[in-house]
Amino acid sequence: MRIVFTIWLGYRARGAEKISPTGGGLLLINHQSFLDPLMAGLPFQRPVSYLARDSLFAVFGLGWFLRKVYVMPISRKSAGASSIRESVRRMKHGFLVGIFPEGTRSRDGKVGPMKSGFASLIRRGQVPIYPVGIAGTFEAMPRNAWLMRRRRVRVVYGDPLTIEELERYTQRGREKELVSLVRDRIIDCQQQADQWLNC
Repeated sequence: MRIVFTIWLGYRARGAEKISPTGGGLLLINHQSFLDPLMAGLPFQRPVSYLARDSLFAVFGLGWFLRKVYVMPISRKSAGASSIRESVRRMKHGFLVGIFPEGTRSRDGKVGPMKSGFASLIRRGQVPIYPVGIAGTFEAMPRNAWLMRRRRVRVVYGDPLTIEELERYTQRGREKELVSLVRDRIIDCQQQADQWLNC
């Protein structure tokens, strides 16, 4: 599959060596397209567990597939406490967990506002946090598209935010600062990916 996407989409990624090959971690990724989970996880030899809205699991065949590739359902209507617990459990057992803090796909390819729910994962997970920026998937498969277009895709993995670095931001009442910090790091990665895409 890696070879197919490398050729078809001109897929390139850099910085993947920053993600530890063992141990838990949390990937925080900008969201341009349904292709993003695949693109962000492509360089790794181990699976990434993603959170996806629970309604997708009701689609015939898709729910079965999502469970087979370690995706966890999350309800947009409830707080998603069980999803958070399961995500933390997986990270503590050495899994990489990937989430899209924007909560939905971008309407224009740019990084949108972020929801603060991921702050709980950071506080409880106690694992390294990896910002990830994707460029090109918006053009390859934007919202409301059913077919993938042949466009180049670039992914940039940023320097990890360590447990020690995040300690002062994980205190209650500092969620806005944490969200701002993470958003800045993701935007930086996404802009690097976009510049690389247009070289």
